[in-house]
Amino acid sequence: MTTQQLISHIEQNAATVTEEFKRLFHGRGGLYEGLKHLTVDSINTILSVAFYFEEDNEDEIIKVLKEFVQNSRYETLVVQRRYLKGAPSEVLIGELLDEVYVIENGMKLKLNLLSNRNSGYFADMKNGRSFIRENAKDKKVLNLFSYTCAFSVAAKLGGAKEVVNVDMSKGALKTGMQNHSLNNLDPRGVSYLPYNILKSFSSLKRKGPYDIIIIDPPSFQKGSFEATKDYEKIIKKLPQLAHEDTMLLLCLNSPELESEFLINLIKQWAPSFEFKQRLANLKEFASDNEERSLKNLVFQRTKVAIPSS
Repeated sequence: MTTQQLISHIEQNAATVTEEFKRLFHGRGGLYEGLKHLTVDSINTILSVAFYFEEDNEDEIIKVLKEFVQNSRYETLVVQRRYLKGAPSEVLIGELLDEVYVIENGMKLKLNLLSNRNSGYFADMKNGRSFIRENAKDKKVLNLFSYTCAFSVAAKLGGAKEVVNVDMSKGALKTGMQNHSLNNLDPRGVSYLPYNILKSFSSLKRKGPYDIIIIDPPSFQKGSFEATKDYEKIIKKLPQLAHEDTMLLLCLNSPELESEFLINLIKQWAPSFEFKQRLANLKEFASDNEERSLKNLVFQRTKVAIPSS
């Protein structure tokens, strides 16, 4: 794909943007030759660009994106170079306000666009959050690896009676509290626990059982979680956290692990849960191999006796 084709693609996708977040270009899916290192996002009047590894065409891409912004609805151009460790993001056009947030299905979530790593928001999980919002009414929800608590905001907007957010990062949980406040949600019934999940099952069990359990871990985080060995440890404990018809959303964003990895773990270690469906991914995040992209798998517990221990 040439840079002119890239701009035409972005212009076409930008024609229908609103204040809500929209991915305008997703090179990471491998569908566009020579642009696997690039993503471009629309965040109201901000165009946010990320380069995931270095390529010779970076300067040319930035030049045409600058020209695009200057003749568009966008007021600000921000560039992340994710391949440069510790390098700050760059504001090339305009300026960023102190408080920046993204809008998704009407809910607001805080963003840190000057970070060179994660902004506090994972856009590809939109359908997962929509699913939880649609199914959360009057439910007690356990949100494991909650990060900045976007699932919790979605659940409360969907009428959840209680949400327990668990994450090792106190900073992420603090942002989660701010996300609830941004959406004018009643803080009652929402808790934020800075726990190491793998060492906290007894505490979580005392707070249960839960109607919905969300598990959305990092694929690999040194010293914290490694999907290939640690997902099993959590799944083994699920029956102790669930009641007889608990719904389960298992998330996995590792290119190396397919859906069957999770389905087989459930069959082996928590067979009372039945696989129901894989949620569709957003078309804006299309991939040349869907099993290498985000996997959101829904399971439902069948009627069983609750274990005593």
